Amino acid sequence: MSGNNGEEKVNHASNSKGISLPMTRVKLIMKSSPDVSSINQEALLLTTKATELFVQHLALSSFNNGSGKDQTLLYSDLANTVEEKETFQFLTDILPKKILVRDYLKLLEENPIEEADN
Repeated sequence: MSGNNGEEKVNHASNSKGISLPMTRVKLIMKSSPDVSSINQEALLLTTKATELFVQHLALSSFNNGSGKDQTLLYSDLANTVEEKETFQFLTDILPKKILVRDYLKLLEENPIEEADN
């Protein structure tokens, strides 16, 4: 079985199961972990579907909590949802609220970072 044939099977499985995320990309991300040696086809399919559902849930929650301007989902909507909803707080490092440089500098002045003892 060649690698190309396996990729065709992955693409066929994703199309037949109603998955819109590219399974080959999900597989590539999964393989980037040093703890993963091989990936079962069913595990790949379920992980891809779960990822897709999670992204949809985040987007819908953000849209519903968002500003609602022009029926558009904005980055600020995502960042606010991540900050406000406990379910998504693990994403705060990935989707932080945007802050202006002058505001950041004010924060640094108010709360100076202490150097750790080595």
